[in-house]
Amino acid sequence: MQTLNVGAGRTDAEYKAAEEQRRADLLADSRSDANYFFWAAGLAALGTGLFPVRLNVLVSIGVVDLLTFYGRPLGPLYPLAVYGMACMWLVVMLGLGFAARRGHRWAFLAGMLLYGVDMIALMMMFSLWAFGIHAFFVLKWFQGQRALKELNETNVSTS
Repeated sequence: MQTLNVGAGRTDAEYKAAEEQRRADLLADSRSDANYFFWAAGLAALGTGLFPVRLNVLVSIGVVDLLTFYGRPLGPLYPLAVYGMACMWLVVMLGLGFAARRGHRWAFLAGMLLYGVDMIALMMMFSLWAFGIHAFFVLKWFQGQRALKELNETNVSTS
């Protein structure tokens, strides 16, 4: 049975064109939100000392902060452990960004989970500015995964 567009004032061709435009907008929104993984990676490098300039007042990674605070007993391995953790964080963020740009919803969910856990570590270190920046990224990634979910639901319903 064909659905009638009663009251919509659109023909079937106009309705299909509007649906295609909606799908294109959802895909563009998810890709735009996926770009925040790259912003997060850049700010993580800036906040952890991987760049020559370190700005850890506003941006910080909670796990790296905990390691710098409690990792002193590691002795000579201490700097290697801190920079190794920071590099691993950077690589994971970049990998999630590339996966999210390809349209993988799990990348957004993994980023939200990773940053949610890191927000707990930031609260333990009393880093409120970094907590707010983490919350912003989690919000953007939630919007991205929601756009991909709606896009997948519209593709299933039209098939």
